[in-house]
Formats: sequence, structure tokens, C-alpha cells
Amino acid sequence: MKLLTKALIKQLPTLEATAELGIEESTAYVKIFNPMGNHQWFLTAYDPEENMAFGYVNLNDPQMAELGYISMQELEEIKLPFGMGLERDRGFSKMPLTEVMEAVQTGLHI
Repeated sequence: MKLLTKALIKQLPTLEATAELGIEESTAYVKIFNPMGNHQWFLTAYDPEENMAFGYVNLNDPQMAELGYISMQELEEIKLPFGMGLERDRGFSKMPLTEVMEAVQTGLHI
């Protein structure tokens, strides 16, 4: 599965455009997840030239979830058992980043 489609890339703001935004003004546009575990990446911005995103990452420990830069190439190269890879949640609708963070911290399914 392609993690970022051309339509999503157009929708995602650039890293430069969101650099000065606080958490309260940020929006999560894309959710990527590990179908065999509880790893989630919520993308808020993307730089197509560098193939880098910025977002909120939960690697199966809500207390250690954090904001940071994400290499899309590295995510695309992750190989899981049975020939699987990471997937994009096609049912995810953009939502305020504060709501995403609260849901992750309280264990709610997004």
C-alpha cells in the first residue's frame, strides 16, 4: 500500500508552513499504523523533496508518545511477517492534533 497518495501530499501542509504552529493549531491529516501491533504515526506536515514528515508517534507506549520528524522512506521499508508492511488508515479523517494526543494518552481507539 502506498502510504501517501498524490491527493494526500497535496492536502498535507509543508514543514515550513507549520514550523511556527503550536500543538493547539496543528491538525493530523494521515494515520499510518502497524497492522500487527499498536504502533501509530499521525502526520501533520510533509516535505516531498526530503520525503520527511512531522507528526505524533505512538510506539505502543502512550506515556512515551512524542512529536517528531518521520522518514517516510524508513516507514515504507518496514517489513512485517507474512509480507506485510505498514498501512494507511483509509477511514481516518483529519482531526485536531490535541484530540489525537488525548485519545492516545487515554487509550481510546482512533
